[in-house]
Amino acid sequence: MPETQSPAIDISLPLSPALATWPGSPGVQVTSRLSLGNGDEANVTQLAMDVHTGTHVDAPRHFLADGATIDQVDPAAVVGPARVVDLTAHATLNACALESAAVPAETSRLLLKTRNSTMPDYALRPFDPSYVGLELDAAQWLANRPTRSVGIDYLSIQQYEDPHDTHRVLLNAGIAIIEGLCLEDVPPGPYYLVCLPIFLVGVEAAPARALLFRNEGMS
Repeated sequence: MPETQSPAIDISLPLSPALATWPGSPGVQVTSRLSLGNGDEANVTQLAMDVHTGTHVDAPRHFLADGATIDQVDPAAVVGPARVVDLTAHATLNACALESAAVPAETSRLLLKTRNSTMPDYALRPFDPSYVGLELDAAQWLANRPTRSVGIDYLSIQQYEDPHDTHRVLLNAGIAIIEGLCLEDVPPGPYYLVCLPIFLVGVEAAPARALLFRNEGMS
């Protein structure tokens, strides 16, 4: 990436006990194990949460019994030229909505800015099951293109009450899924994406820090 690249845009959710989480998740638990204030030699904090908390990347193993685990996902799937598309005008994220976004044919990393981004600080609000997610035909649309990863601005790529087929179509096509992005203030267009999940071994997902760098020459 060029040294002259513009400053990073952080599109990650801040991890804290106040973070909105999927129903049933224990959320973020931060515990002090050692403290200078208590006379210990250092500050040491313990972090506990499930791997689908906050901004995270789903690997095929999430819904495919023999799918690749997160340590087996090629980092290039979530690092490289990317495009943010504005779908905030669409109440339904179906194939027609994606087609209307005029995504360049060569786009391999696609970030979906939806109506979810019109809810300021959604990550600090109670979980909202009415969030916008991809419908099954939209997942198939992505699977039929050279898509390596797709990201969305809520805690799941698919709608809350839908069956898991949307996830399965994407993951079976080898598409890494980035969930829990902050795209509220991000204009649509080409960027350079850096979204690296923690290098956990043998599990189906991992938290990640996601950054965008503006680059007009990328798609």
